[in-house]
Amino acid sequence: MIQIQEKWIRTFETIFRRCKVEPGEVVRILSETDSRQINLKLAELALARMGAIPVHIGVPSLPVTTPVPVRSTGASHVIQQMRPVMQALSGEGLVVDLTVEGLLHAPELGEILASGARVMMISNEHPEILERLTTDADLTKSIKNGVRMLAKASEMHVTSEAGTDLRIVLTGAKPAGVWGGADRPGLVQHWPGGICLAFPAKGSVNGTLVLDTGDVNLTFKRYLESPVTLRIEDDYVRKIEGRSLDAELMRSYMAAWNDPDAYAVSHVGWGMNPGARWDALQMFDKADTNGTELRAFAGNFLYSTGANDNAGRHSLGHFDLPLRNCSVSLDGVQIVDRGQLCPVFE
Repeated sequence: MIQIQEKWIRTFETIFRRCKVEPGEVVRILSETDSRQINLKLAELALARMGAIPVHIGVPSLPVTTPVPVRSTGASHVIQQMRPVMQALSGEGLVVDLTVEGLLHAPELGEILASGARVMMISNEHPEILERLTTDADLTKSIKNGVRMLAKASEMHVTSEAGTDLRIVLTGAKPAGVWGGADRPGLVQHWPGGICLAFPAKGSVNGTLVLDTGDVNLTFKRYLESPVTLRIEDDYVRKIEGRSLDAELMRSYMAAWNDPDAYAVSHVGWGMNPGARWDALQMFDKADTNGTELRAFAGNFLYSTGANDNAGRHSLGHFDLPLRNCSVSLDGVQIVDRGQLCPVFE
């Protein structure tokens, strides 16, 4: 059992200060039986030390009914539209999301946010990871500027020396940014943060995406050891090319869902957190990390498959694929140059 450490309580206090938690505020903490219990205790202790009133809403984790394990979807189904739970989570104030998969793509999130709640999703990470990524660096301005750039652009173009050549129509896309502080009603954020992304509209993504050696399949929590090529037409991965184990694993996992939408684009974007490390996955057992850090490391291009409410698609099949060494442009303006952020966000 991991022992509670005072430095980790301070980490959670820092996160909650960014959410503008006030003394006397009732803060609802949502967890499930499979949640990382030390993070639940750290959240309760930090809120109490800030003078807030933590109220714990615990629900049972669901039986496993899927054909393959579900990992890192951001689409928790534990609420199950249960009205007493929804009533408890609705209304003004902060909701701390400690479910295993998180509420980011959960079907109930829209209703919760529309009620006036603000949601802080703390990723299912070992506290050491949260501590290391809780710094004084304020990413809010640069990420909001990145989101504005996404909102104004009509096309994203992604290339790489490995062979990626992907075009994404941004007209009708839903842009979003994660800077790590749920500080106003109707806002969802997650921690670790540091991402600009967009959920494309239907039929917006076409081209070739090459996952090169050292890129990451976060569903498997695995670095690729050989290239895999995805051929994408009208949002859907039509071919997964490669004779390696990495390609075989992707083909097998996607096919297991027997769901066409498991092959469709969820969101695209780039990481902006200078403290996040591409190589951090190597340092932790799979049970100790959710891989959120690797979604956020500065200069990565993040391509994800699965749920996309903006395109009317919902699937439990999900891949988060952070790629290194890509170049990303918006309407011809380069924002990432071969894996390095360009100075265009200030």
